[in-house]
Amino acid sequence: MKQYLIPEKGQFYKANMHTHTVCSDGQMTPEQIKELYKSNGYSVVAYTDHDIMIDHSDLNDENFLAITAYEVETNCPTDGFDAWDRTPTYHLNFYASRPDETCYPCANPGYTWGNARGLVQDYYKGDYQRRYSVEGQNDMIAQASKAGFLVSYNHPDWSLQHYPDYAGLEGLHTIEVYNTGCVQAGYSVDASEHAFQDMLALGKRVFPVAADDTHASREALGGWICVKAEALTYDEYMAAYRKGDFYASWGPAIEDLYLEDGVLHVFCSGVEEISLHTERRVARRVVATDGTLTWAEFDLKQYFNNVHRGGNDAKGFIRLVLIDENGNKALTRAYFADELSLSARGIDEA
Repeated sequence: MKQYLIPEKGQFYKANMHTHTVCSDGQMTPEQIKELYKSNGYSVVAYTDHDIMIDHSDLNDENFLAITAYEVETNCPTDGFDAWDRTPTYHLNFYASRPDETCYPCANPGYTWGNARGLVQDYYKGDYQRRYSVEGQNDMIAQASKAGFLVSYNHPDWSLQHYPDYAGLEGLHTIEVYNTGCVQAGYSVDASEHAFQDMLALGKRVFPVAADDTHASREALGGWICVKAEALTYDEYMAAYRKGDFYASWGPAIEDLYLEDGVLHVFCSGVEEISLHTERRVARRVVATDGTLTWAEFDLKQYFNNVHRGGNDAKGFIRLVLIDENGNKALTRAYFADELSLSARGIDEA
């Protein structure tokens, strides 16, 4: 039996899920952001200004969708004239389930800074106190999730975050595995991908996102996600995004991905390498020997049988990393074994 891991039906929509404008600390207007991204093949931009959530649906047209969102930061208390350079911080993006959302989880206008101070609306009133701790962040994530928001954990490397800071986080929807602004500043891509793998190993079903964190045009168009959705509407896009019907990339394109009788099949743009990763000491790697790869297959019947016989369907997962000739990557989400049918995994229980 064949099971599509990226939906068979629908259309891919290229999206940047982390963007700042003049409404907070960005250099471009929302209209300029739309023009820049739309003219470069993007269909979706999430406007994630710091501590201010604005409905930009007036920018929508048949080929462009604005996602209502905002970014919340919680800084660790530090002292000294050079404090900011060594201050660990949590940055979370909250994505609204509808464009005209008026709920503002964890509201406190006192945290608003920059240009956003003059834009705080009446319904942003509140006195929520942010806490730099795993428990404090989990409370924020829980409140946002209860209100229908999806939460992203942003740029852990730039944030000076380490395993104890993120291992206990619960309820996250996505984690940034690539951030254009951070990479341009010299931060490691591998560190964020390692944090993603750590979370998966802990059983956290978090999805990978590549994004720009755009403040200026030089930070734009570097990382994106491609979401497979039925139509370019807020409801359809957010439904697909919520389910994880997307992949993250800063280079390669994934065209098709399915599992059939225990064999994983992937079709893509030309790449140099395709590797498969799991939660255990099982990995596979295919490298181009003549030209480039545009497809690969991985026989995983033994892996899936071992996972199933060991009663580890809730912990076992597979994910792919594709690398092009320039070293740029595309990452799939992790597909946990209990999301996959027995027949697709090649398991016969008869």
